[in-house]
Amino acid sequence: MRYREVQKSKTVVALDIGTTKICVMVGRRNEYGSIEILGVGKVASEGVRRGVVANIDKTVRSIEEAVIQAEKSAGMEIIEVYAGIAGQHIKSLQHQGILTLADADKEIAKSDLQTLLDDMYRLALPPGDKILHILPQEYTVDDEEGILDPVGMCGHRLIGNFHVVTGQLSAHKNIERCVEKAGLKVADFVLEPIASAAAVLSEEEKEAGVALVDIGGGTTDITIFQEGIIRHTAVVPFGGDVITADIKEGCTVMYEQAEKLKKKFGSALAECIVDNRIITIPSFNGRDYKEISEKNLSLIIQARMEEILELVRVEIKKSGYERKLIGGIVLTGGGALLNKVDLLAEYRTGMSARVGLPIEHIASRQRDDVSSPIYATAIGLIIHGLQTPDVVDETDKMVNTKAPEAIKTEVEAPKVMAEQEHEHVEERHGPKWYDKLLNKTKEFFEATPDQDFL
Repeated sequence: MRYREVQKSKTVVALDIGTTKICVMVGRRNEYGSIEILGVGKVASEGVRRGVVANIDKTVRSIEEAVIQAEKSAGMEIIEVYAGIAGQHIKSLQHQGILTLADADKEIAKSDLQTLLDDMYRLALPPGDKILHILPQEYTVDDEEGILDPVGMCGHRLIGNFHVVTGQLSAHKNIERCVEKAGLKVADFVLEPIASAAAVLSEEEKEAGVALVDIGGGTTDITIFQEGIIRHTAVVPFGGDVITADIKEGCTVMYEQAEKLKKKFGSALAECIVDNRIITIPSFNGRDYKEISEKNLSLIIQARMEEILELVRVEIKKSGYERKLIGGIVLTGGGALLNKVDLLAEYRTGMSARVGLPIEHIASRQRDDVSSPIYATAIGLIIHGLQTPDVVDETDKMVNTKAPEAIKTEVEAPKVMAEQEHEHVEERHGPKWYDKLLNKTKEFFEATPDQDFL
Protein backbone atom coordinates (compact mmCIF):
# COMPACT_ATOMS: atom_id res chain seq x y z
CA MET A 1 0.00 0.00 0.00
CA ARG A 2 2.80 2.38 0.91
CA TYR A 3 4.59 1.72 -2.38
CA ARG A 4 1.50 2.53 -4.44
CA GLU A 5 0.93 5.80 -2.60
CA VAL A 6 4.48 7.00 -3.23
CA GLN A 7 4.24 6.02 -6.91
CA LYS A 8 1.10 8.12 -7.32
CA SER A 9 2.64 11.25 -5.75
CA LYS A 10 3.72 14.20 -7.87
CA THR A 11 7.40 14.59 -8.63
CA VAL A 12 8.54 18.22 -8.86
CA VAL A 13 11.91 19.67 -9.80
CA ALA A 14 13.01 23.07 -8.48
CA LEU A 15 15.67 25.27 -10.09
CA ASP A 16 17.11 28.04 -7.93
CA ILE A 17 19.36 30.31 -10.03
CA GLY A 18 21.20 32.46 -7.52
CA THR A 19 24.16 34.81 -7.60
CA THR A 20 26.45 32.47 -5.67
CA LYS A 21 24.93 29.04 -6.34
CA ILE A 22 22.62 27.15 -8.66
CA CYS A 23 20.58 24.47 -6.96
CA VAL A 24 18.43 21.77 -8.55
CA MET A 25 16.23 19.78 -6.17
CA VAL A 26 13.84 16.90 -6.86
CA GLY A 27 11.03 16.20 -4.40
CA ARG A 28 7.59 14.69 -3.89
CA ARG A 29 5.13 14.10 -1.08
CA ASN A 30 5.35 10.83 0.81
CA GLU A 31 2.44 8.86 2.22
CA TYR A 32 2.44 11.06 5.35
CA GLY A 33 2.09 14.34 3.46
CA SER A 34 5.69 15.46 4.08
CA ILE A 35 8.09 16.36 1.30
CA GLU A 36 10.63 13.70 0.43
CA ILE A 37 13.81 15.00 -1.22
CA LEU A 38 14.90 12.57 -3.92
CA GLY A 39 17.98 14.36 -5.17
CA VAL A 40 19.96 17.58 -4.94
CA GLY A 41 22.51 19.19 -7.24
CA LYS A 42 24.38 22.31 -6.14
CA VAL A 43 27.20 24.08 -7.98
CA ALA A 44 28.84 27.49 -7.88
CA SER A 45 26.96 30.01 -9.99
CA GLU A 46 28.84 31.54 -12.89
CA GLY A 47 27.28 34.14 -15.13
CA VAL A 48 24.70 35.52 -12.67
CA ARG A 49 25.08 38.95 -11.10
CA ARG A 50 22.67 40.28 -8.46
CA GLY A 51 20.10 37.68 -9.41
CA VAL A 52 20.20 38.55 -13.13
CA VAL A 53 21.80 36.46 -15.87
CA ALA A 54 24.87 38.30 -17.12
CA ASN A 55 26.41 35.49 -19.20
CA ILE A 56 24.17 32.96 -20.94
CA ASP A 57 26.82 30.30 -21.69
CA LYS A 58 28.29 30.23 -18.18
CA THR A 59 24.83 30.06 -16.62
CA VAL A 60 23.83 27.20 -18.94
CA ARG A 61 26.95 25.23 -17.98
CA SER A 62 26.25 25.72 -14.29
CA ILE A 63 22.63 24.60 -14.73
CA GLU A 64 23.75 21.51 -16.65
CA GLU A 65 26.24 20.56 -13.92
CA ALA A 66 23.61 20.96 -11.20
CA VAL A 67 21.09 18.93 -13.22
CA ILE A 68 23.61 16.10 -13.72
CA GLN A 69 24.24 15.96 -9.96
CA ALA A 70 20.51 15.94 -9.18
CA GLU A 71 19.78 13.25 -11.80
CA LYS A 72 22.57 11.07 -10.44
CA SER A 73 21.43 11.33 -6.82
CA ALA A 74 17.73 10.93 -7.67
CA GLY A 75 18.17 8.25 -10.33
CA MET A 76 15.92 10.18 -12.71
CA GLU A 77 16.10 12.11 -15.95
CA ILE A 78 14.91 15.68 -15.36
CA ILE A 79 12.62 17.13 -18.02
CA GLU A 80 10.73 20.10 -16.55
CA VAL A 81 11.49 22.52 -13.70
CA TYR A 82 9.92 25.22 -11.57
CA ALA A 83 12.35 28.14 -11.80
CA GLY A 84 12.81 30.95 -9.31
CA ILE A 85 13.18 34.55 -10.43
CA ALA A 86 14.68 37.39 -8.38
CA GLY A 87 17.00 40.36 -8.74
CA GLN A 88 17.09 44.10 -8.25
CA HIS A 89 14.79 44.58 -11.26
CA ILE A 90 11.85 43.24 -9.24
CA LYS A 91 9.30 45.93 -8.33
CA SER A 92 5.90 45.96 -6.70
CA LEU A 93 2.87 48.23 -6.64
CA GLN A 94 -0.62 48.35 -5.17
CA HIS A 95 -3.56 48.63 -7.55
CA GLN A 96 -7.32 48.64 -7.23
CA GLY A 97 -9.88 47.06 -9.52
CA ILE A 98 -13.59 47.93 -9.66
CA LEU A 99 -16.43 45.75 -10.97
CA THR A 100 -20.04 46.96 -11.17
CA LEU A 101 -22.49 44.09 -10.84
CA ALA A 102 -25.61 44.19 -13.00
CA ASP A 103 -27.90 42.62 -10.40
CA ALA A 104 -27.42 43.63 -6.77
CA ASP A 105 -29.50 40.66 -5.62
CA LYS A 106 -27.24 38.15 -7.34
CA GLU A 107 -24.49 36.50 -5.28
CA ILE A 108 -20.88 37.34 -6.04
CA ALA A 109 -19.25 34.36 -7.76
CA LYS A 110 -15.66 33.23 -8.16
CA SER A 111 -15.88 34.27 -11.80
CA ASP A 112 -16.36 37.89 -10.65
CA LEU A 113 -13.14 37.72 -8.65
CA GLN A 114 -11.39 36.20 -11.67
CA THR A 115 -12.66 39.08 -13.82
CA LEU A 116 -11.05 41.59 -11.44
CA LEU A 117 -7.83 39.56 -11.47
CA ASP A 118 -7.74 39.37 -15.26
CA ASP A 119 -8.21 43.15 -15.48
CA MET A 120 -4.97 43.61 -13.54
CA TYR A 121 -3.02 42.11 -16.42
CA ARG A 122 -4.12 45.04 -18.56
CA LEU A 123 -2.20 47.51 -16.41
CA ALA A 124 0.01 49.95 -18.28
CA LEU A 125 3.60 49.18 -17.30
CA PRO A 126 6.91 50.86 -18.16
CA PRO A 127 8.41 49.57 -21.43
CA GLY A 128 10.21 46.26 -20.94
CA ASP A 129 8.39 45.27 -17.72
CA LYS A 130 6.28 42.17 -17.20
CA ILE A 131 3.76 41.17 -14.52
CA LEU A 132 5.09 38.21 -12.55
CA HIS A 133 2.49 37.82 -9.80
CA ILE A 134 -0.86 39.38 -8.92
CA LEU A 135 -1.68 38.81 -5.25
CA PRO A 136 -5.21 39.62 -4.01
CA GLN A 137 -5.31 41.59 -0.76
CA GLU A 138 -8.88 42.26 0.36
CA TYR A 139 -12.19 43.31 -1.18
CA THR A 140 -14.88 45.93 -0.61
CA VAL A 141 -18.53 45.13 -1.31
CA ASP A 142 -20.46 48.38 -1.59
CA ASP A 143 -19.41 50.13 1.67
CA GLU A 144 -18.23 47.02 3.53
CA GLU A 145 -14.40 47.02 3.61
CA GLY A 146 -11.77 44.47 4.59
CA ILE A 147 -13.50 41.38 3.19
CA LEU A 148 -11.10 38.54 2.41
CA ASP A 149 -13.59 36.28 0.59
CA PRO A 150 -16.69 38.02 -0.83
CA VAL A 151 -17.99 34.93 -2.67
CA GLY A 152 -21.67 34.42 -1.80
CA MET A 153 -22.27 38.02 -0.73
CA CYS A 154 -24.68 40.35 -2.50
CA GLY A 155 -23.80 43.83 -3.66
CA HIS A 156 -23.80 46.30 -6.51
CA ARG A 157 -20.13 47.30 -6.50
CA LEU A 158 -17.09 45.06 -5.95
CA ILE A 159 -13.66 46.62 -5.37
CA GLY A 160 -10.50 44.52 -5.13
CA ASN A 161 -7.08 45.57 -3.82
CA PHE A 162 -4.16 43.78 -5.46
CA HIS A 163 -0.42 43.60 -4.89
CA VAL A 164 1.26 43.46 -8.30
CA VAL A 165 4.83 42.21 -8.67
CA THR A 166 6.65 43.13 -11.88
CA GLY A 167 10.06 42.44 -13.36
CA GLN A 168 12.04 43.10 -16.50
CA LEU A 169 10.90 41.04 -19.48
CA SER A 170 14.51 40.66 -20.64
CA ALA A 171 15.58 39.14 -17.31
CA HIS A 172 12.65 36.73 -17.46
CA LYS A 173 13.47 35.74 -21.05
CA ASN A 174 17.18 35.27 -20.30
CA ILE A 175 16.42 32.79 -17.51
CA GLU A 176 13.98 30.96 -19.78
CA ARG A 177 16.57 30.85 -22.55
CA CYS A 178 19.21 29.44 -20.18
CA VAL A 179 16.84 26.70 -19.01
CA GLU A 180 15.90 25.76 -22.57
CA LYS A 181 19.54 25.68 -23.69
CA ALA A 182 20.22 23.30 -20.81
CA GLY A 183 17.66 20.94 -22.37
CA LEU A 184 14.83 21.63 -19.90
CA LYS A 185 11.33 23.10 -19.95
CA VAL A 186 9.96 25.70 -17.54
CA ALA A 187 6.73 24.66 -15.85
CA ASP A 188 6.35 28.01 -14.09
CA PHE A 189 8.30 31.01 -12.81
CA VAL A 190 7.97 31.87 -9.12
CA LEU A 191 9.25 34.94 -7.30
CA GLU A 192 11.99 33.58 -5.04
CA PRO A 193 10.99 35.49 -1.87
CA ILE A 194 7.48 34.02 -2.15
CA ALA A 195 8.97 30.54 -2.55
CA SER A 196 11.25 31.02 0.46
CA ALA A 197 8.30 32.20 2.54
CA ALA A 198 6.42 28.99 1.77
CA ALA A 199 9.38 26.98 3.09
CA VAL A 200 10.31 28.79 6.32
CA LEU A 201 7.21 30.64 7.58
CA SER A 202 4.39 29.08 9.55
CA GLU A 203 0.74 29.96 8.97
CA GLU A 204 0.62 31.49 12.47
CA GLU A 205 3.48 33.86 11.63
CA LYS A 206 1.83 34.93 8.38
CA GLU A 207 -1.41 35.60 10.22
CA ALA A 208 0.25 37.51 13.07
CA GLY A 209 2.45 39.58 10.75
CA VAL A 210 6.05 38.84 9.83
CA ALA A 211 8.81 40.18 7.58
CA LEU A 212 10.82 37.59 5.68
CA VAL A 213 14.33 38.84 4.87
CA ASP A 214 16.10 36.60 2.35
CA ILE A 215 19.79 37.60 2.30
CA GLY A 216 21.14 36.18 -0.94
CA GLY A 217 24.45 36.60 -2.67
CA GLY A 218 23.53 39.59 -4.83
CA THR A 219 20.36 41.01 -3.28
CA THR A 220 18.29 40.98 -0.10
CA ASP A 221 14.60 40.28 -0.71
CA ILE A 222 11.90 41.46 1.71
CA THR A 223 8.39 40.00 1.89
CA ILE A 224 5.88 41.23 4.47
CA PHE A 225 2.88 39.15 5.53
CA GLN A 226 -0.05 40.28 7.65
CA GLU A 227 -3.35 38.46 8.23
CA GLY A 228 -2.02 35.67 6.04
CA ILE A 229 -1.65 37.95 3.00
CA ILE A 230 1.44 39.31 1.25
CA ARG A 231 1.27 43.04 1.89
CA HIS A 232 4.62 44.30 0.60
CA THR A 233 7.63 43.10 -1.38
CA ALA A 234 10.92 44.89 -1.96
CA VAL A 235 14.51 44.24 -3.04
CA VAL A 236 17.65 45.73 -1.48
CA PRO A 237 20.54 45.69 -4.02
CA PHE A 238 23.08 44.36 -1.53
CA GLY A 239 23.83 40.84 -0.33
CA GLY A 240 26.55 38.49 0.79
CA ASP A 241 28.82 39.26 -2.17
CA VAL A 242 29.23 42.85 -1.00
CA ILE A 243 30.36 41.60 2.42
CA THR A 244 32.92 39.34 0.74
CA ALA A 245 34.17 42.27 -1.36
CA ASP A 246 34.56 44.37 1.81
CA ILE A 247 36.62 41.62 3.45
CA LYS A 248 38.78 41.39 0.34
CA GLU A 249 39.52 45.11 0.40
CA GLY A 250 39.78 45.48 4.18
CA CYS A 251 42.05 42.48 4.72
CA THR A 252 43.84 42.73 1.34
CA VAL A 253 43.27 39.06 0.46
CA MET A 254 42.03 37.17 -2.59
CA TYR A 255 38.27 36.97 -3.18
CA GLU A 256 38.21 33.19 -2.58
CA GLN A 257 40.07 33.67 0.70
CA ALA A 258 37.66 36.42 1.73
CA GLU A 259 34.70 34.10 1.09
CA LYS A 260 36.27 31.36 3.22
CA LEU A 261 36.99 33.83 6.02
CA LYS A 262 33.36 34.98 5.99
CA LYS A 263 31.93 31.46 6.07
CA LYS A 264 34.30 29.94 8.63
CA PHE A 265 35.11 32.79 11.02
CA GLY A 266 32.59 35.52 10.18
CA SER A 267 30.33 37.05 12.81
CA ALA A 268 27.79 39.82 12.39
CA LEU A 269 28.34 41.13 15.93
CA ALA A 270 31.90 42.06 16.82
CA GLU A 271 31.21 42.62 20.53
CA CYS A 272 30.43 38.93 20.90
CA ILE A 273 34.01 38.03 19.97
CA VAL A 274 35.77 37.20 23.23
CA ASP A 275 38.90 35.20 22.39
CA ASN A 276 39.88 37.40 19.41
CA ARG A 277 41.83 34.65 17.71
CA ILE A 278 44.44 35.46 15.09
CA ILE A 279 43.67 33.95 11.70
CA THR A 280 46.68 33.13 9.52
CA ILE A 281 46.15 33.25 5.76
CA PRO A 282 48.67 31.58 3.43
CA SER A 283 50.03 33.78 0.66
CA PHE A 284 51.46 32.88 -2.74
CA ASN A 285 54.74 33.22 -4.68
CA GLY A 286 56.83 33.30 -1.52
CA ARG A 287 55.06 36.26 0.07
CA ASP A 288 54.64 36.48 3.84
CA TYR A 289 51.61 35.06 5.60
CA LYS A 290 48.83 37.45 6.50
CA GLU A 291 47.44 37.63 10.01
CA ILE A 292 43.94 38.95 10.69
CA SER A 293 42.25 39.20 14.06
CA GLU A 294 38.80 37.66 14.34
CA LYS A 295 37.39 40.85 15.85
CA ASN A 296 38.59 43.04 12.98
CA LEU A 297 37.05 40.59 10.53
CA SER A 298 33.74 40.83 12.40
CA LEU A 299 33.88 44.62 12.43
CA ILE A 300 34.10 44.64 8.63
CA ILE A 301 31.16 42.25 8.36
CA GLN A 302 29.08 44.10 10.94
CA ALA A 303 29.50 47.45 9.21
CA ARG A 304 28.05 46.14 5.96
CA MET A 305 25.32 44.06 7.64
CA GLU A 306 24.18 47.13 9.58
CA GLU A 307 23.81 48.99 6.28
CA ILE A 308 21.76 46.16 4.77
CA LEU A 309 19.54 45.86 7.86
CA GLU A 310 19.00 49.61 7.94
CA LEU A 311 17.69 49.46 4.36
CA VAL A 312 15.47 46.57 5.42
CA ARG A 313 14.11 48.64 8.30
CA VAL A 314 13.36 51.53 5.92
CA GLU A 315 11.42 49.20 3.60
CA ILE A 316 9.43 47.78 6.51
CA LYS A 317 8.58 51.30 7.64
CA LYS A 318 7.65 52.29 4.10
CA SER A 319 5.19 49.41 3.92
CA GLY A 320 3.16 50.85 6.80
CA TYR A 321 3.21 47.58 8.75
CA GLU A 322 6.14 48.35 11.04
CA ARG A 323 4.01 48.19 14.21
CA LYS A 324 1.83 45.31 13.04
CA LEU A 325 4.46 42.59 12.70
CA ILE A 326 3.95 40.50 15.83
CA GLY A 327 6.08 37.72 14.33
CA GLY A 328 9.03 40.06 13.88
CA ILE A 329 11.69 39.23 11.30
CA VAL A 330 12.67 35.83 9.88
CA LEU A 331 16.09 35.69 8.22
CA THR A 332 16.90 33.16 5.53
CA GLY A 333 19.23 32.74 2.56
CA GLY A 334 23.00 32.29 2.65
CA GLY A 335 23.52 35.52 4.60
CA ALA A 336 21.51 34.08 7.49
CA LEU A 337 24.36 31.63 8.12
CA LEU A 338 26.48 34.43 9.58
CA ASN A 339 26.98 33.96 13.30
CA LYS A 340 24.84 36.29 15.50
CA VAL A 341 23.08 37.84 12.50
CA ASP A 342 19.72 37.44 14.24
CA LEU A 343 20.97 39.40 17.27
CA LEU A 344 22.23 42.21 15.05
CA ALA A 345 18.86 42.30 13.28
CA GLU A 346 17.12 42.73 16.63
CA TYR A 347 19.48 45.56 17.65
CA ARG A 348 19.11 47.43 14.37
CA THR A 349 15.34 47.06 13.84
CA GLY A 350 14.00 46.77 17.39
CA MET A 351 12.02 43.68 16.34
CA SER A 352 12.40 40.05 17.35
CA ALA A 353 14.33 37.98 14.83
CA ARG A 354 15.09 34.34 14.14
CA VAL A 355 16.84 32.32 11.43
CA GLY A 356 14.36 30.44 9.25
CA LEU A 357 15.23 26.83 8.41
CA PRO A 358 13.22 25.04 5.68
CA ILE A 359 12.47 21.91 7.72
CA GLU A 360 8.80 22.22 8.65
CA HIS A 361 7.54 20.50 5.48
CA ILE A 362 10.43 18.01 5.11
CA ALA A 363 10.29 14.34 6.11
CA SER A 364 11.87 13.96 9.55
CA ARG A 365 14.63 11.58 8.42
CA GLN A 366 15.88 14.13 5.86
CA ARG A 367 15.77 17.30 7.92
CA ASP A 368 19.47 17.22 8.80
CA ASP A 369 20.39 17.06 5.10
CA VAL A 370 18.53 20.25 4.11
CA SER A 371 18.41 22.16 7.41
CA SER A 372 20.12 25.22 5.97
CA PRO A 373 18.70 28.59 4.88
CA ILE A 374 20.43 28.20 1.50
CA TYR A 375 17.84 25.57 0.51
CA ALA A 376 14.79 27.67 1.44
CA THR A 377 14.05 28.84 -2.11
CA ALA A 378 14.45 25.39 -3.70
CA ILE A 379 12.16 23.73 -1.16
CA GLY A 380 9.65 26.56 -1.56
CA LEU A 381 9.63 25.99 -5.33
CA ILE A 382 8.86 22.31 -4.74
CA ILE A 383 5.99 23.28 -2.42
CA HIS A 384 4.63 25.61 -5.11
CA GLY A 385 4.87 22.88 -7.73
CA LEU A 386 3.06 20.37 -5.54
CA GLN A 387 0.25 22.87 -4.93
CA THR A 388 -0.17 23.76 -8.60
CA PRO A 389 -3.37 22.13 -9.90
CA ASP A 390 -2.04 21.92 -13.45
CA VAL A 391 0.48 19.30 -12.38
CA VAL A 392 -1.24 15.93 -12.61
CA ASP A 393 -0.24 12.81 -10.72
CA GLU A 394 2.21 11.58 -13.33
CA THR A 395 5.78 11.11 -12.24
CA ASP A 396 7.06 11.34 -15.81
CA LYS A 397 5.82 14.95 -16.27
CA MET A 398 8.84 16.35 -14.45
CA VAL A 399 11.20 13.37 -14.61
CA ASN A 400 11.77 10.03 -16.22
CA THR A 401 12.69 7.40 -13.66
CA LYS A 402 14.99 5.59 -16.14
CA ALA A 403 17.25 6.46 -19.02
CA PRO A 404 15.40 7.04 -22.32
CA GLU A 405 16.42 3.62 -23.75
CA ALA A 406 15.28 1.81 -20.62
CA ILE A 407 11.98 3.69 -20.62
CA LYS A 408 11.36 2.74 -24.25
CA THR A 409 12.10 -0.93 -23.53
CA GLU A 410 9.84 -0.97 -20.48
CA VAL A 411 7.00 0.68 -22.41
CA GLU A 412 7.25 -1.80 -25.30
CA ALA A 413 7.47 -4.86 -23.04
CA PRO A 414 4.08 -4.37 -21.36
CA LYS A 415 2.61 -3.76 -24.81
CA VAL A 416 3.81 -7.18 -26.05
CA MET A 417 2.62 -8.79 -22.82
CA ALA A 418 -0.78 -7.16 -23.24
CA GLU A 419 -1.10 -8.52 -26.79
CA GLN A 420 -0.18 -12.02 -25.61
CA GLU A 421 -2.66 -11.79 -22.76
CA HIS A 422 -5.32 -10.62 -25.20
CA GLU A 423 -4.69 -13.64 -27.42
CA HIS A 424 -4.81 -15.94 -24.40
CA VAL A 425 -8.14 -14.50 -23.30
CA GLU A 426 -9.42 -14.67 -26.84
CA GLU A 427 -8.50 -18.37 -27.02
CA ARG A 428 -10.66 -19.02 -23.96
CA HIS A 429 -13.54 -16.64 -24.55
CA GLY A 430 -13.28 -15.28 -28.11
CA PRO A 431 -13.94 -16.51 -31.65
CA LYS A 432 -10.93 -18.89 -31.68
CA TRP A 433 -12.27 -20.66 -28.58
CA TYR A 434 -15.70 -21.01 -30.22
CA ASP A 435 -14.20 -22.49 -33.41
CA LYS A 436 -12.23 -25.08 -31.44
CA LEU A 437 -15.31 -26.11 -29.48
CA LEU A 438 -17.30 -26.46 -32.71
CA ASN A 439 -14.57 -28.59 -34.33
CA LYS A 440 -14.31 -30.88 -31.29
CA THR A 441 -18.09 -31.30 -31.20
CA LYS A 442 -18.10 -32.19 -34.89
CA GLU A 443 -15.28 -34.70 -34.37
CA PHE A 444 -17.18 -36.28 -31.49
CA PHE A 445 -20.29 -37.02 -33.52
CA GLU A 446 -18.31 -38.21 -36.57
CA ALA A 447 -16.02 -40.50 -34.54
CA THR A 448 -16.25 -44.31 -35.06
CA PRO A 449 -17.30 -46.49 -32.06
CA ASP A 450 -13.78 -47.84 -31.52
CA GLN A 451 -12.21 -44.33 -31.81
CA ASP A 452 -11.15 -42.48 -28.65
CA PHE A 453 -11.96 -38.76 -28.31
CA LEU A 454 -9.76 -36.51 -26.24
